[in-house]
Amino acid sequence: MRRADRLFQIIQILRRSRAPITAEMLAQELEISTRSVYRDIADLIGQRVPICGEAGLGYVLARDFDMPPLMLTPDELEAAVLGAQWVAGRGDPVLAAAARDLIAKITTSVPERLRPYIAEPAIGAPPGRNVAPDGLDLARTREWIRSGRKIRIAYQDEQAKESQRVVWPVIIGYADAVRLLAAWCELRKDFRHFRTDRIAGAEFLDQRYDARPAELRSRWRKDLETRRKARSA
Repeated sequence: MRRADRLFQIIQILRRSRAPITAEMLAQELEISTRSVYRDIADLIGQRVPICGEAGLGYVLARDFDMPPLMLTPDELEAAVLGAQWVAGRGDPVLAAAARDLIAKITTSVPERLRPYIAEPAIGAPPGRNVAPDGLDLARTREWIRSGRKIRIAYQDEQAKESQRVVWPVIIGYADAVRLLAAWCELRKDFRHFRTDRIAGAEFLDQRYDARPAELRSRWRKDLETRRKARSA
């Protein structure tokens, strides 16, 4: 077990215990020496983790200790960076910039020993492909999704035939070559997936649809599952 993972695990062990945990007990569970436990405990205390106790008597973690959000294991850190890399290469401009800012914030927030996992990652997302410009503001669309409001769009099909739709936006899908807006279409009375590069115009309405956003998303997922089953039958 890597030392960074071991420090995280010590906190987890102390967190779940109601009684003091001795160095011997920690060493047995982690399969390391008691000397290593003493060094790890000293390191955690040096990082201001509120551990009380001493060698021979046992250690306890303060009950009000709230693990910082960036107390990440190396695997968790690499997963976060990989996801941010993917979004930076494929997201819309606002999300791409946010992903780059996220990587910078993580770099300055994690302990020094974890920064090589960001500066010299062992994994990476392939470069994103050129994506056609979106026909609507995706940052505003995300806001309308969260607030449960309708959007009126002018949509062009594969033959460039345009139709006017009022939709209830559910979720935006990000792929390598296209982006999709999943929505309930009032015209078709069904869920549809609209390529954002084929949207010729959009009007963001103040009108809310007659459902909670979480309920609409649940209905969309059930519809997807029904379609999958029908295709595989």
